[in-house]
Amino acid sequence: MIPQAVQDCWYPLAMAALTGPYPGRATQLLGQPIRVFRDAAGTIRVQGDAGADLPVILRFGHVWACPGTPQRDLFTIPEADHPGRRLVDCGVVRVKCSPLRAVENFLDIAHFPFVHTDILGAEPHTEVGRYEVHIREDTDEVWATKVRFHQPQAAMSAEGGIETEYMYRVPAPTAAVLYKTCPARPGDWDVIGIFVQPLTEELCDVWPWMALYDDVTPQAALIQFQQMIFLQDRSILENQIPRLLPLDPGMEIPTQADLTSVAYRRWLKRKGLTYGAQMVAA
Repeated sequence: MIPQAVQDCWYPLAMAALTGPYPGRATQLLGQPIRVFRDAAGTIRVQGDAGADLPVILRFGHVWACPGTPQRDLFTIPEADHPGRRLVDCGVVRVKCSPLRAVENFLDIAHFPFVHTDILGAEPHTEVGRYEVHIREDTDEVWATKVRFHQPQAAMSAEGGIETEYMYRVPAPTAAVLYKTCPARPGDWDVIGIFVQPLTEELCDVWPWMALYDDVTPQAALIQFQQMIFLQDRSILENQIPRLLPLDPGMEIPTQADLTSVAYRRWLKRKGLTYGAQMVAA
């Protein structure tokens, strides 16, 4: 039985620009067949297994749907509307892991030097300094701020290593947004998001997305760079044990670097957002 709180969330299903006429994209959501298509009038629709239309929102270049009854609007990313930013849809990557594991991995800083060596991190710069994590009650989101890390190549537009500042935001159980130092415009943020489509509890499609200040790098190179980073993560994600994300604090031993993960798990548990989670030790 899927918790009602899980069914009432918004989930990404396709890139809006690539959604074609019926039959469109046949996919899954929470273990159920879903179809995304444009009807004869050009309207994007999402139909569930019984043929009923689901609520739809078009945002960040993607099609979002709610299989239940939405309790709130889909989150916004104000930076997406700033003049001069390039909005980059990076396609989709299928990962054999819990959708919650995919989000948690995105929030993890400590793995940079070991998984993204000489790109997002490198030895001997492996220490994660103290940072701050809050669950913001006014917006019901998890935020990590004052995160700093040395990176050999923080972005395609970066030349040489820089001390990169981060902010992490979890606005929804299967979405995360990263704000990071913009090499091309110091004082501004580059914005990178992942929108995760839970196909099942152990299989997901991940839709990376970016809002950047970069007038130089070709679009294909930006997409290739982001997909390279995530494909490096995929091998790690697909070999994690247990496959579901443990929500019991006694099941894994956190460190100082895991403060965001701990807050994310606590937030999921208290909201009943347990699809893709393991509640007790096996």
